[in-house]
Amino acid sequence: MIKRFLLTFALFILPYPVLAQGIVTSADPRASDAGLEILHKGGSATDAAMAMMLALTVVEPQSSGIGGGGFLIHHHASTGLVDTIDGRETAPAAATPTRFLDAQGKPLPFMEAWPGGYSVGVPGNVALMAKAHGKWGKLPWADLFAPAIKLAEDGYDVTPRLFNSLSNVQKIWTDFPAIQKLYWKDGAPAPVGTHIRNPALAKILREIAAEGPSAFYSGANAEAIATIVSNAPKNPVPLTAEDLAGYQAKDRAPVCGPYRQYTICGMGPPSSGATTVLQILEMVERFDMRKLGKDSPVAWHLIAEAMRLAYADREKYLGDRDFVDVPVAGLIDPAYVKARSRLLSPTKTLGNYEAGTPPGAKPRTAALTSEVAGTTHFIAIDRDGDIASMTSTVESAFGSQLLANGYVLNNELTDFTFAPEKDGAPVANRVEAGKRPMSSMSPTIVYDAQGKPVFTVGAAGGATIIMQVAKALIARLDWDMSPRDAIGLGLIYFNSQGLILEQGTTLETMKAPLEAMGHKVNIAKLGLKANAAALEDGHWVGAADPRSPGESRTE
Repeated sequence: MIKRFLLTFALFILPYPVLAQGIVTSADPRASDAGLEILHKGGSATDAAMAMMLALTVVEPQSSGIGGGGFLIHHHASTGLVDTIDGRETAPAAATPTRFLDAQGKPLPFMEAWPGGYSVGVPGNVALMAKAHGKWGKLPWADLFAPAIKLAEDGYDVTPRLFNSLSNVQKIWTDFPAIQKLYWKDGAPAPVGTHIRNPALAKILREIAAEGPSAFYSGANAEAIATIVSNAPKNPVPLTAEDLAGYQAKDRAPVCGPYRQYTICGMGPPSSGATTVLQILEMVERFDMRKLGKDSPVAWHLIAEAMRLAYADREKYLGDRDFVDVPVAGLIDPAYVKARSRLLSPTKTLGNYEAGTPPGAKPRTAALTSEVAGTTHFIAIDRDGDIASMTSTVESAFGSQLLANGYVLNNELTDFTFAPEKDGAPVANRVEAGKRPMSSMSPTIVYDAQGKPVFTVGAAGGATIIMQVAKALIARLDWDMSPRDAIGLGLIYFNSQGLILEQGTTLETMKAPLEAMGHKVNIAKLGLKANAAALEDGHWVGAADPRSPGESRTE
């Protein structure tokens, strides 16, 4: 039986039998088709996942791509090892803690910091892909690019979701003619059904396919990124070819912990995902969530209270462990989390959600970050039972709004805390050269009591990602919901005014009961999107969020 495993570069899980078929799931059917094509060719789960990442660069440019970064969690069936790779973007050498301050030393409004050069980090996805392929790839590197190249050369149709994203940024694009030229038609956002071709993207994908990751991180492409960022139409700032040449994707320690009879494994810092998800789960574990059920206001009240306490710790302690001390073990220490859980009452709100002091934590000040809903998640499981579950992002819709060789450059640096100090002390997630901003991306794999993987999930949506994953885990593990229903279940979240219940879902009925327990409650749209897969009767079943156009495919 699995106990508790922490901070190893690979977690040993018992091997399990080879499966008869593989599956893929993503937020766009064309990306899922790309993954399935790779599986049909005999590719591994990693091969299929990377092909989906490349295809999403083409068809879902508002959310992710090679101009951004991501986190990958991988389960290797034959060895029983689980690994995580950090492809998070890094701040360029010119970035200082005052990057997002105005002339008076005040944090810039997000809308002033977002578009243009200030927000661009050194992209990590191509380096992550190379590292993952080197470890677990089966097909030749170049084969993984074929579906994306075909999509870019032959073209693809604009979906309603892409059109909505285009419509939301059209006012900003008056300052960004390059991206406007690609995605606007007749002076307006390309309508649904418009056929888009991207020959510049096809060309750079061919070069990376032929030459390897060096074609991205050096030479003409690196110079192009440097020139575009340094001469951006808004917020121009230095980013150099040397910044790109020095980028490395990193093996990170998976963070794992227990929930009931299961073991939950996820991404460690700079992700805030695993520690926060585990805190939420372990705080509600002492309550009979199964008996309460998904229609119980008490259940959602407890989830909300645990969420707010866990997010308070997240804001105070999480960041890039290469730069700041993050008390990972302390944050999910059983005694500490139980003490936090004892603050929860099933009948009334706590009302005050301050960070605690986990074992090993050094004095720290808390400061709010400003992650924006975006991102994408995709999963591949091959016939051998290997799992590749990856969350990828360019951050906000169309990232920085800057285009290089047909792909969108990220705005990940806005995930740093804009104010570098609070109460006279440095903030853990402040901007520093070479540093990776804290992220909510939470790719997760669940193991049963025998060490067999039984569920994997991840989501898009900025800081809501953590809560989407925690909610899906409770829905699946406590409420026995199908993977699609678990990720499609309405979400509870919060802001400075109180709780937010997802509009258009059954959670709207919880408003009055939650208010009776002392919560301030609003109902609003949340912009969510998740993907999952579950082992059912010996076969993996994939699921795409009903809020998205995504689909699953089975060999």
